[in-house]
Amino acid sequence: MAADYDDIMNAKKTDTMRETDRKCPQCGATMDFDPTTGGLHCDYCGYREEIKAEDSKGDTVAEEQDFESAEFTGNCDWGVSQKTVTCKSCGAVSVYDALAVANECPYCGSNQVMEASDVKTLAPNGVVLFKITAKQAGEKFTKWLSGKWFAPKEAKRSARADRFKGIYLPYWTFDSDTVTEYTAEYGIDRTEGHGDNQRTVTDWHRTSGTYSEFIDDQLVAGTGDQNVNMLRKVEPFDTKDNKSYKPEYLAGFMAERYSVGLKDAWEKAKDFIRKRLQSAIESKIRSEHNADHVRNYKATTSFSHITYKYLMLPVWLSCFKYKDKVYQFIVNGQSGKVGGDYPISGWRVFIAILIGLVILAILWSLVQ
Repeated sequence: MAADYDDIMNAKKTDTMRETDRKCPQCGATMDFDPTTGGLHCDYCGYREEIKAEDSKGDTVAEEQDFESAEFTGNCDWGVSQKTVTCKSCGAVSVYDALAVANECPYCGSNQVMEASDVKTLAPNGVVLFKITAKQAGEKFTKWLSGKWFAPKEAKRSARADRFKGIYLPYWTFDSDTVTEYTAEYGIDRTEGHGDNQRTVTDWHRTSGTYSEFIDDQLVAGTGDQNVNMLRKVEPFDTKDNKSYKPEYLAGFMAERYSVGLKDAWEKAKDFIRKRLQSAIESKIRSEHNADHVRNYKATTSFSHITYKYLMLPVWLSCFKYKDKVYQFIVNGQSGKVGGDYPISGWRVFIAILIGLVILAILWSLVQ
């Protein structure tokens, strides 16, 4: 087992530290990944370069990893709280937060950085690429915020759409076969009495059974620094549309190392899956028995053939300050879906309530 661990860790470390020259061959500037072409682009001279596929078959997608064989890595801890990073362009050595896996050299601006030492570093095995540019993200955000009637005009003016930072956030996906043994009670409504004495009575019946379902790509955020509730506002991501990890895909973007380990992520995934299965089973019970209600649901679910992927998913992040409070917003870098927080104008809410009361008063007078 120890030998297997060393082999896997060394292979991952080699992939993370792969040397890829992202210098523009025409002007020597640093090239970034371009979401519009899926290749590298130089902002200074306009040079474009295709990211070469691994072989003649083209780029591959991230492969499913066996969960059981990965359990010996424990919580897949990323190691110490800080790490040393060496710039391959100018040789500068910097210390970065342990959760950063891609960054720019603060001295020369190059994104040719590699980890000098961190034996527990694991590279993602897949990347969902940016398809929305920073400009497009800004346009979508502006349209989204302009539609928020209760947001103050001053806040809309202060929320600049040109301050987006592209970042890859860590996510786990899990596949599993599930078998659920369940018991529950279902209720069927009927009417008793006549006229004003009518009332609804529910007859309850016990039921039990077995339900099987294959779970495909249950998503769990691996980030502890971002607002998970905000991330859910811009989901879903099409995790099937991914590429096997290459350092070139992260060129010009920040990327966060996961802080929720594999085992912890699987525990969260099981909670999500159980809720999903409960909803499916209760729907099945209603359909089979033509029932109106389901209660006292109890179940035991077994999981088998568990696999996972560690993916980096793209988002555009920004924030603005209004009356000494910071409001963060986010744009899905794949779909362009926008989510976030914004201030509420008490005056606008008051006007809306007042207009509503006036309309109700007019309708009431018309009825009378």
